[in-house]
Amino acid sequence: MFKKVDSSQLKVGMYIHDLSCDWMTHPFIRNRFLISSEDEIRKIIESGIHDVVIDSAKGLDVENAPTLAEAQAETERELVELAAKPVVVTRVSLGEEMARAHQIRHQASNLVRTVMRDARLGKAIELDQVQPVVQNITESILRNPGALVGLLRIKTKDDYTFLHSVSVCALLVAFCRSRGMDPELTHQAGLGGLLHDTGKALVPDAILNKPGPLTDEEFAIIKRHPKDGYDILLQSPEVGPIPLDITLHHHERRDGSGYPDKQGGDGISELAQMAAIVDVYDAITADRCYHKGMSAAAALRKIYEWSKFHFNPTYAQEFMRCVGIYPVGTMVLLESGRLGVVIEPHETNLLAPKVNVFFNTKQNLYIKPETIDLSRGLGFGGGDKIVGHESPSKWKVDPMRFLTLA
Repeated sequence: MFKKVDSSQLKVGMYIHDLSCDWMTHPFIRNRFLISSEDEIRKIIESGIHDVVIDSAKGLDVENAPTLAEAQAETERELVELAAKPVVVTRVSLGEEMARAHQIRHQASNLVRTVMRDARLGKAIELDQVQPVVQNITESILRNPGALVGLLRIKTKDDYTFLHSVSVCALLVAFCRSRGMDPELTHQAGLGGLLHDTGKALVPDAILNKPGPLTDEEFAIIKRHPKDGYDILLQSPEVGPIPLDITLHHHERRDGSGYPDKQGGDGISELAQMAAIVDVYDAITADRCYHKGMSAAAALRKIYEWSKFHFNPTYAQEFMRCVGIYPVGTMVLLESGRLGVVIEPHETNLLAPKVNVFFNTKQNLYIKPETIDLSRGLGFGGGDKIVGHESPSKWKVDPMRFLTLA
């Protein structure tokens, strides 16, 4: 049986099923293992991991601990309450913005490649090339955040490093916008998002693209990238304090378990705390050569759980309202048995977005695509509801084909 337990309850002989943290947080070569020493327990706690999932069928049990199903049910109950709060309304339709979003994605990815190449060669960052791209991303987000953010969820192992930076920029701009932050502050946050991983230019490709877990030594090299990026950006005097702060501190955690400075609580700036949430969200939703990305909906639930210790809980909840409990591009299963892809959040109910349905799971066949507004009743373009998110690989379908209807 899977149970969720506090790390203080761990004992030698328990079997770890899930370390309940993002892959860049823990120093272990594997995520599932039998605890064989007190040293392993110490490393779990020192890594800032506050709770884990154990498998009592493979190791010692904790008698009164909640089952994983019970813990997940409590999270879902809290999320339903969260979903009733309003979100930002888009200005244009997803279809209208999609063509422009494709161009911006390509332009921004190429720019990050150039920035990384120049950093590797010891050249200063040319901010006059970066500023217009951040402005284009910002304008796209203002028109319809779902278009660019949805497209940026598609990454390959070859372009992950570059598109991750673009994603963090777009998501951070959307996050700032949803919180009503000043346009110039939002622009500076976008710059920080686009440049936050510049230090990875100094990480050997063999480590950056390693098709497997990192050793302790390799992990230590990876953890140098925030400071390396900060030092690189310092060579460009026109880079302001906000991008520098985001670059240096996007891996800090509120419980002090992050790096490089082990800052904690409100010692971490507001925008660095926001960037930390965005960075982890995009990282854990991406497919990498060594792990399968989570669905966006599952990742948001993880962010919510981890916000008890690692992130500002208020910011985490505001981010969830920003992207939606079921973000644009999420494949969902409806009560009717139809599969659909979320194309637009509802203004006041995050559990009732607009969905393009395209597949009937009961008959196992594609159907004529149709847009359904889940906030409406039967006969008014609605009459259905989401029962959960689904994995595209499980059904061998590509939901991104149905983001817009011809």
